[in-house]
Amino acid sequence: MRVMRHLALLLVLGWAWPLHAAAPDPAFHLYLLIGQSNMAGRGKLEEQDKQPHAQVFTLTKENTWAPAVDPIHFDKPIAGVGLGRTFGLDMAKADGKIRIGLIPCAVGGTPISRWQKGADLYEAALKRARIAMKEGVIKGVLWHQGESDSGKPETAQAYAKNLDAMIAALRKDFDAPALPIVVGQLGDFYREGANVTTVNDALRALPQRLPDTAFVRSNALGHKGDKVHFDAAAYREFGHRYFEAMQKLQADAPKK
Repeated sequence: MRVMRHLALLLVLGWAWPLHAAAPDPAFHLYLLIGQSNMAGRGKLEEQDKQPHAQVFTLTKENTWAPAVDPIHFDKPIAGVGLGRTFGLDMAKADGKIRIGLIPCAVGGTPISRWQKGADLYEAALKRARIAMKEGVIKGVLWHQGESDSGKPETAQAYAKNLDAMIAALRKDFDAPALPIVVGQLGDFYREGANVTTVNDALRALPQRLPDTAFVRSNALGHKGDKVHFDAAAYREFGHRYFEAMQKLQADAPKK
């Protein structure tokens, strides 16, 4: 019902809507959102998070397009404000000639092992991305994950290798060797894992290991009271930071 109400509103206002097309629309830019709960979003919803935008859409659980209003993720009933919607709004505001399609696939509490080629979450995200790519063009990937791998030395120490392998697999599957990838630092407040520094170091050093990648800091971003998840304001600011990093990667791409 919510999707139908939003669709009716968009039609009344004359806003654009992605339709099934014979070929992908090069002006419909797609972004894959993957990781765990801090990508899915756990922020408290406010009225500003419920306002549809003419250019920004999300792929629903049913694999249909709908206005990108939070929560765009559906991994758990507690899904709320995340960074993805703000990222999409910023992308749309930067170029009024395009539409943005967000592909939310993050699932709370998941280790990076489930995001490796052949694992369940990787394959589920790839399937949804390919559905989306029937109508648009993949332009980048947003990743935020690592809390689940910071509890044990062995998973933390293997994090860089696993992250690089996931990125290589995605680029191969999308046939896009220079696909821009933006990753984010775990919250400054997160202390539950004994090896948080190891995971953050692996994330921070990604641009030195792989081209066409960027690392986004989470400094000065607050938590919602649990010292695990960002609050709504922090997610929105994080979305701005992911946007700035992605835009820079895309701007630098033609020079390479």
